[in-house]
Amino acid sequence: MAVHNIVVIGASYAGLGTAHYLLRHTIPALEKANNGATKYKLTVISATTQFYHKVGAPRYLVSADLIPLSKAFIPIADTFIPYGPDRCELVIGTASELDESKKTILVTDTYGSAPPKTIAYTTLVLATGSSSASELWSIPGSHEKTIAALEATQSALPSARTVLIAGGGPAGTETAGEIASLFPSIDLTLLSGSDRLLTRLRPAIGAAAESQASALGVKIVHGNLHVTSTSTSSTSSTTVHLSDGTSRTVDIYIDATGIRPNTAFLPASWLTDKKYVITKDTASLRGPVPGVYAIGDVAGYSLGGGLDITDAVRPLCSTIFADLAAGSEGKNAMSGMKALAYKQSVTETQLVPIGPKGGVGAIFGWRVPSVVVWLIKSRDYMIGMAPGVVSGDKFAKA
Repeated sequence: MAVHNIVVIGASYAGLGTAHYLLRHTIPALEKANNGATKYKLTVISATTQFYHKVGAPRYLVSADLIPLSKAFIPIADTFIPYGPDRCELVIGTASELDESKKTILVTDTYGSAPPKTIAYTTLVLATGSSSASELWSIPGSHEKTIAALEATQSALPSARTVLIAGGGPAGTETAGEIASLFPSIDLTLLSGSDRLLTRLRPAIGAAAESQASALGVKIVHGNLHVTSTSTSSTSSTTVHLSDGTSRTVDIYIDATGIRPNTAFLPASWLTDKKYVITKDTASLRGPVPGVYAIGDVAGYSLGGGLDITDAVRPLCSTIFADLAAGSEGKNAMSGMKALAYKQSVTETQLVPIGPKGGVGAIFGWRVPSVVVWLIKSRDYMIGMAPGVVSGDKFAKA
């Protein structure tokens, strides 16, 4: 019997959702369509053994008592056991090289204790996500590094007198609100790097965020002022060198300046000029070459929001089914799954807590009051959703 290898690289929000949907719905429908002539196996490549609910990082880093890190980091291995080893395999390691002609991926062990492994693919889903300058916001291979960064910040904040945060997006703005709420005596400065906060939201909402943060004692500096380098002293203070030639020495410096796609191992021809994976059209989520697909932060279609992950899983898997079943000789092959096109929402949708009591934001273009931000996100940063991401509960039904 022929074996078709489907490989998903990445096991965060996009990768886990796609893997579960393929295993539960797409692969069974494909095998039914081709009357069992082809066996499908799914391999998930993950650089880490843990899923990190990074949405809550601004609150994790201020105190271990608010949301325990044991809730933020969840092991992923057990979630694939019910599918069986013949159906699904989890490989822990970093995709370091891809051979387009051979359709193979070289995976290096995250901890350096095992030799590299070569994995062949027939169909490939790129869900590698993005990385941040700071280990607070994403896992740089080993989740222990992110835990250590969070715990170090938790330990340093109670005795800190000065804190500088670079980045006026959601991560920086939320972190400023969390620190100012719990440690009001800290001299806290937020460098927006722009002319206002939260540039993906309308100016009035950004102004409301600034008003709330300022009321908590946050000093906000606007303009094209960015950090060029940092140096740490023997006393653990950090000197931050700025683009205007000045410098500031602070007890804690937090870099929240943005993300970069995890695509260094991919052929240059597969990438946009900003190093994101080319998606030929948003509706199908097909990638740069046949048999390759992309979803989430790493994909060129993504605007960086959660909806570009959760709402894209079903259409992506529908596209994969359509492409693979098209060559099947099974009867009524295309009736196995409903054809779905991804319809991207381009309206404002972003919720930004400014401390634990509320915040600012908009949902599908409608500006929402602070209490709605509290109800949906500010209370606990949606930590209750984390187990369901790992188990694939959202995609239990096709």
